[in-house]
Amino acid sequence: LERGFKVVSGGTDNHLVLMSLLDTNVSGKDLEIALGKVDITVNKNTVPNETRSPFVTSGVRFGTPALTTRGMKESELDQIAAWVKEIYDELAKSGNDKSSVSEVTFDRIRNEVHISAGKYPLYNGWD
Repeated sequence: LERGFKVVSGGTDNHLVLMSLLDTNVSGKDLEIALGKVDITVNKNTVPNETRSPFVTSGVRFGTPALTTRGMKESELDQIAAWVKEIYDELAKSGNDKSSVSEVTFDRIRNEVHISAGKYPLYNGWD
């Protein structure tokens, strides 16, 4: 919300967040694909008053249990939101032309995601 995104429920009262992209030039499908390139997993999802095809969608769904299970807290989730915003901004300014999003940006964020995730292994003693 602080980064200007619309959350369907108006807030984050539980572990699921459904972000609406209805009023943007970025589709749920394209944001899902772009975030996947930096190893942030979300699902495209329809939203109330959907205007796009269910195969494209106007929303993305985030779930936090996989993150909190690893021990991540608010500061780590805030960093993930910053990466999401950066990728979203790249897509929005490119007119949703995914080919014009900088591979340098994808590479940098992917590296940062891996470093962050490495601090929170799924199981102690596993690399």
